[in-house]
Amino acid sequence: MFSQQELKQQAADAAMALVLPMLDSQAIVGVGTGSTADLFIDSLIRHADRFYAAVASSERSAQRLIAGGIRVVDLNAVTFMPVYVDGADEINLQLEMIKGGGGALTREKIVASVAEKFICIADGSKLVNQLGSFPLPLEVIPMARESVARALIALGGRPIPRTGFVTDNGNEILDIHELTIVDAKALETAINNIPGVVCNGLFALKAADVALLATNDKGVYRIG
Repeated sequence: MFSQQELKQQAADAAMALVLPMLDSQAIVGVGTGSTADLFIDSLIRHADRFYAAVASSERSAQRLIAGGIRVVDLNAVTFMPVYVDGADEINLQLEMIKGGGGALTREKIVASVAEKFICIADGSKLVNQLGSFPLPLEVIPMARESVARALIALGGRPIPRTGFVTDNGNEILDIHELTIVDAKALETAINNIPGVVCNGLFALKAADVALLATNDKGVYRIG
C-alpha cells in the first residue's frame, strides 16, 4: 500500500510526463498551490532548462520555484500559457472541483483561466460523486465578511471564518460547511454575485480539462 504522499508523488510524476511535450524555450507553465502542487514544482525544477518561466498562483509557490532556479513572471506579461497544473480538495467525474483549502483560490482561478489546458493532480481520495463534503472556501473583502456569511446561511451553508489567515490579496476566507451542491455551475455563479465575495472555490464554470488521480488499486488513471 502506498501512502497518501506517495500517491500524490505518482500523480505529480504523471503530470510531468504529460507536460514535457508541451515545453519549449519560450513556454510558460502555470503552477498551483498546495502539497501536491509542491511535488509537481519539485519535478518541474528538474526540467528547468526545458522551458522559459513559470507563473505561480501564490507567493508560497513562487518562492519554491525561485529557490529551484525557475524564473517566475507576472501573469500580466503572459499572452499564452499552454498548461496549468494544480491539485484539488474535491473533484467529480465532470472535472468540477472545490479548491482553496490553502487559501489561494482567487489566484488559482485567475491563472487557470489563462492556460490552454488545466491538469488537476490528486490522490484518488479526492474523487467524489457529489461536491460539498469539503467546506467551500470563499475569499471575501473583510468589511463584507458578516453580510456574505448571512447570504451563505440563506443558501443553506454554515460559514466559519478561517481565523488567523489572510490571503495573498489581503482578504479573509470563509469556509462554508454543509452546502448541498447539486448544480455546481449555478451555485458558483450565485455566490460570485454576492457583494463582497472576491472569489469562491468552486471550479465548475471552467473545470479541469484532465484529472490524473493516483490510487493503490488502479495506479494513476486519467479522466478527460
